[in-house]
Amino acid sequence: MTVIEAPATVPRRARAAVTVLFVVMGIAIGGWSARVPDVRHAVGLGDAGWGLANVATNVGEVVSLGIVAVLIGRVNTRLLALIGAAVILVNAPLLASASTVAALLVGLAVWGFAANLLSTPMNAQAVEVQRAYGRPILSTFHAGFSVGMLAGGLLGTVAAGAGITPAAQMAGTSAGMGVLLLATARHLPDTERADRRAGAKRRFTPQLVLLAAVAFLAAFTEMAGAQWSALYATGTLHAGAAVGAATYTCLSLSSVAARLGGDRLAGRVGRVRFVRWSAFVAAAGLAFALLVPHPAAAMAGFGLLGLGMACVTPTVLGFAGEQPGLTAGEGVSVVVMGQWPGYLVAAPLIGALAGAVDLRFALAAVVLVALSITVLIGRVRTAERSPEHPSSTP
Repeated sequence: MTVIEAPATVPRRARAAVTVLFVVMGIAIGGWSARVPDVRHAVGLGDAGWGLANVATNVGEVVSLGIVAVLIGRVNTRLLALIGAAVILVNAPLLASASTVAALLVGLAVWGFAANLLSTPMNAQAVEVQRAYGRPILSTFHAGFSVGMLAGGLLGTVAAGAGITPAAQMAGTSAGMGVLLLATARHLPDTERADRRAGAKRRFTPQLVLLAAVAFLAAFTEMAGAQWSALYATGTLHAGAAVGAATYTCLSLSSVAARLGGDRLAGRVGRVRFVRWSAFVAAAGLAFALLVPHPAAAMAGFGLLGLGMACVTPTVLGFAGEQPGLTAGEGVSVVVMGQWPGYLVAAPLIGALAGAVDLRFALAAVVLVALSITVLIGRVRTAERSPEHPSSTP
């Protein structure tokens, strides 16, 4: 007797498989971040040298962005995602074992290349799964990334305390995630292929350029909060290191919570309105932290910043993957290209502004960046804003 698989099982398995990809990236970043001090000591670099070495990551990312822009929509997204995830898992223990500057630079460049090679196809696949579900679920995939980061950081902390080398820790993590990846790989969805004769320029529609701009602003705001939350508490407010760590932790945990529950709210109020509200909450939270110079206000304010910004980028990626006349991968690739510079320039720009004036003034500029999202998102046109969906119109 042949057992016919229930149709609902297919999207559930695809959802689990795509979530594994997000967890792979998150756990690698978290585990690496926790062991950076050990690797830096092994290589023998100071603060300035370490900062320069990390430029290699950006070089790898730029190369990968160009390659993915050409291949996406023309090459099987399942294949691209699996290659990216596999390279991350193989490279992680090699990078963690670096004892020379040359080995470190190669490892960081490969990491940047693999991370961007994975990012676009896995988000495109997440859009395909969301289509199968017929409701917003994209933020839950990014919650998998956040949970992976927290888990990787925790594993790194425990491993460091137990005297386990960074290379051994990352090798163990890679082995475990590799087994999970192999077990779920066949359930990864593919995306629609583009016409090979069509040029890449057709992707840059006014709507996708607008979405890329929103993604840039969201990435800038997120990175500014992540990079400067602890420093604001310890430096500007003169609180201790524990308070600084707690401020960053409030931001991180609220982000995870938002990504776990944000899709449900987005489905109820409409995704455009949801993004507008989210950006406003983020701006209000950061403004509160800056206006009330107290550690408790900083923890609450940066927590609201994380809560508000957590689902903006996933929702924007969902819009990008649904653009008419383009494959999900093509739409997502444009937004990823817009998003990446936001992550890159946030920390140095805020640092330069803080050095010229002060950190409170610099972070006040981030409030304005978040508020600008509330304006731009109103120009996005989606099916939710058609006459058939009047209740979802902001």
